[in-house]
Amino acid sequence: MFHTTVVHKLPPGDSPYVRAKHVQLVEKDPEAAIVLFWKAINAGDRIDSALKDMAVVMKQQDRAEEAIEAIKSFRDLCSKQAQESLDNVLIDLYKKCGRIEEQIELLKQKLRMIYHGEAFNGKRTKTARSHGRKFQVTITQETSRILGNLGWAYMQQENYLAAEVVYRKAQSIDPDANKACNLCLCLMKQQRFSEAKSFLDDILLNKLSGSDDLKSKNRADELLHELDTLQSAPLTSTLTQVKLEDAFVEGLDQLLNQWLPIRSKRLPIFEEISPFRDQLAC
Repeated sequence: MFHTTVVHKLPPGDSPYVRAKHVQLVEKDPEAAIVLFWKAINAGDRIDSALKDMAVVMKQQDRAEEAIEAIKSFRDLCSKQAQESLDNVLIDLYKKCGRIEEQIELLKQKLRMIYHGEAFNGKRTKTARSHGRKFQVTITQETSRILGNLGWAYMQQENYLAAEVVYRKAQSIDPDANKACNLCLCLMKQQRFSEAKSFLDDILLNKLSGSDDLKSKNRADELLHELDTLQSAPLTSTLTQVKLEDAFVEGLDQLLNQWLPIRSKRLPIFEEISPFRDQLAC
């Protein structure tokens, strides 16, 4: 049997941050790493990276609430360039803790930043990193990803109509199988079975990005089975509450089939939201 040796690329030197990374990645002692990350922050040593890395390790140790407070307390010490990645960490932490309202507000804030051209430092793409590999993310992909996360958050509140509106918008921008499954579930919760079936068909017929992924296929099959069961059962007279009750989402709902080109410096993906800028500012 062959074993793969993982080689971690550690920063050079012997500063608190470097020692923290060594303890985290090589010695694999997360609690000791957290202590050293704190020392790095207090010493002003690579605060941007130290705060983000410490929050991630805290989340892994089921200390997400502490991580949230740490980011809120020390993010003012971080650079402007680090704020976006700290927001991404915060969103994951809110999700971990079940703090859905705060997650929703932060996701809306990120969408407003895209609308105003403030995301990606005003650029159309950014370089992201995952599992040591770098790749390019477009502003369109980022917008769809954030909308997808917003839709998931509304689903946790059982606000399936709001989730549907957001998922439809995300799919119109950058469609994929995962968001299609979630959209299908929103429609099933509203007993709109024929519409739900159409999205499942797109996945099962490999019409969407990620349709050939085994996980997406299995989930689509499970939803199809559940859909068949629901269709054969009598309709319930009482549906889960699906009121929008959200001016932001109501604005998106009106935008689904509209295109209002306006000359501006804003990114094209949000040109159509311009008439609703007052709602975005709520």
